[in-house]
Amino acid sequence: MQDLKKLIEAAWEDRNLLNYKEYTDAIETIIERLDKGEIRVVEQIGARWHTNEWIKKAVILYFPIRTMEEVKAGPFTFHDKMKLKTDYKATGVRVVPGASARYGAYLAKGVIMMPSYVNIGAYVDEGTMIDTWATVGSCAQVGKHVHLSGGVGLGGVLEPVQAAPVIIGDNCFLGSRAIVVEGVHVENEAVLGANVVLTASTKIIDVTGSTPVEYKGRVPARSVVIPGSYTKKFPAGDYQVPCALIIGTRKESTDKKTSLNDALRENNVAV
Repeated sequence: MQDLKKLIEAAWEDRNLLNYKEYTDAIETIIERLDKGEIRVVEQIGARWHTNEWIKKAVILYFPIRTMEEVKAGPFTFHDKMKLKTDYKATGVRVVPGASARYGAYLAKGVIMMPSYVNIGAYVDEGTMIDTWATVGSCAQVGKHVHLSGGVGLGGVLEPVQAAPVIIGDNCFLGSRAIVVEGVHVENEAVLGANVVLTASTKIIDVTGSTPVEYKGRVPARSVVIPGSYTKKFPAGDYQVPCALIIGTRKESTDKKTSLNDALRENNVAV
């Protein structure tokens, strides 16, 4: 791996090296290992997630060494330079017609893809459901037994290389049209209601106690989250700005979706 890393770093600094097979072979090897789940763009070291910037560089360098080609699938015609995954049966992944994942994305055994999309560098762990029109962006990391409901969008990130990808922990539930971008980390067993939008600057406010507790870039484990707003002063006046509200915690006795419904009912909130 250290030899591969040296070759990738050298090619990153001098793109002329992409004319030599030794360097393109190194890039191809990294993409193949990403595709098989042998390596990851982001890995957990203790309690901290570490971004392997040199692997992201390999993904970026993969684009210029590919050539555009036309691909036909029944009546559909595509024109692109990236291959698609094809080993679904061998790896135990269910893919409904209309779904696609790029080669270089890892899908573990038991993943189900409704008509949806997973981009290169992403990692989707076992038993996860990617529902209709959901998208998993480049290098996004999704844990085990996650449910991405219809229209969920997980943002991708390739550049800048130091930027952290989106991370969704194990056993999370993301409601319809929820959006998570800019490296936000949704910790294990959290529940996001429909239309929750989380960016790096979004205020995530825990309103379950007597005083609010504010987070940014991270949803604590087992939190139940819904869309909200708060008043912000501007030169032109006071206006409502979107935020996310933590209105409860998942109960041990209930599943992810039931926890969301219970929290909404308890707080008399419709989402």
